[in-house]
Amino acid sequence: MTGHGVGTHPARDSRTLAAILGGLATGGLAAGLVLGFRWVVERTQAGFLPGGELGAYEALPPWLRLILPILGGLVLGAAFSRFPRRYTDVGIVHVLKRLREGHRLPAPNLLTQFLAGSTAIVAGLSVDREGPGVHIGAAVGSLFGRLIDLPDRATLTACGAAASIAAAFNTPLAGILFVMEVLEVRYTPERFLPVMLASATGAVLGRLAYGSNPAFAVPLPGPLPLAALGWMLLLGPLAGLIAGGFIALIEYLQARTTDWGFPTAFTLAGAVTGLLALGAPQIMGISYDTLTRILAQGLPLGVLLTVLAAKFAATAACIGLRVPGGLIGPSLVIGGALGGTLGVLVTGGGTAAYAFYPLAGMMAMMGATLQAPLAALSALLELTGRVELILPGTLSILGADLVSRILLGRESVFATLAGLGQGER
Repeated sequence: MTGHGVGTHPARDSRTLAAILGGLATGGLAAGLVLGFRWVVERTQAGFLPGGELGAYEALPPWLRLILPILGGLVLGAAFSRFPRRYTDVGIVHVLKRLREGHRLPAPNLLTQFLAGSTAIVAGLSVDREGPGVHIGAAVGSLFGRLIDLPDRATLTACGAAASIAAAFNTPLAGILFVMEVLEVRYTPERFLPVMLASATGAVLGRLAYGSNPAFAVPLPGPLPLAALGWMLLLGPLAGLIAGGFIALIEYLQARTTDWGFPTAFTLAGAVTGLLALGAPQIMGISYDTLTRILAQGLPLGVLLTVLAAKFAATAACIGLRVPGGLIGPSLVIGGALGGTLGVLVTGGGTAAYAFYPLAGMMAMMGATLQAPLAALSALLELTGRVELILPGTLSILGADLVSRILLGRESVFATLAGLGQGER
């Protein structure tokens, strides 16, 4: 007798336990750093935006809305041109490529992402904090993985990425599914027990920092009437078409400007953003304040259409020209403006049922752009806490994904950019 139970594997069990403890530690470290990144962005914005209101770029005078992103592009371009080239690869595609190649994520790139990502957002460039957050969290996991020397290098990297999404949005399930669908980390129970724990840890720390309420507390009248579900069947394909065009434009810009220097590319991205912000100041920065107003029926039809077009163009320019920020948040704003437009046309606005449309549009656009329908659906539920969204959300996400993936033949934006050999911004 060996003294071990039948079917037990002490060595494997000890590795699993080490990975679980590593997942717990990684989740806490990654979430803490990502929340610190958010704090830097928000404190800096509060220090110079009128009234200290986060995201209140609309209150800036027109000349400053034009100049600010251009100056941000100049500063970032000058800094990046002085960095060693290998340290300028940042973002989700950087993480995706390193995972595919089985390589660790370098510490200097993490520092580049933290400083450059926060600068880009504060300067009003049309990018988000979630793309940088995923890189920061994944890099923390990769670096911590060196200390405990797990044989599976992807585990703690995935833990850090999941914790960053969970902490940013208070969405632990979406963090887990994001790792599977977007970062292409293959599911095994041994690997995903640590990922689940890391994601839960990230969500707990996010709630301690920002409260436990859903990110979007939108009143809904109950389940969407069956007669209105047909509009969701229309909304999904519309979002899929826009997502396909969004990915194609980003791919085109990156392919055509790959040899451009950072100062030229970043400054042009700032100029595009600044010019568009003269007529649509709502597009500057992350634009979650704009998204909140869309959900609250605070924007008329003409403004919704303007935000949709301008956010689409500004974000494609920033990501296509390699600005070191993310695109998940902008995809939510674009989808919210699309859904809000349809909601106003269908309901006339002013009704509780209106909120179904921008919410479904947000997740349809996110799902089709990232090719992550399950992560999008789970995010929809966790961001709102409303199960009434399951059916309309499923229909819109399904339609968007099918159009983008099958009709237009698009891969996810991250897989597309990884194929170009460029870092995601």
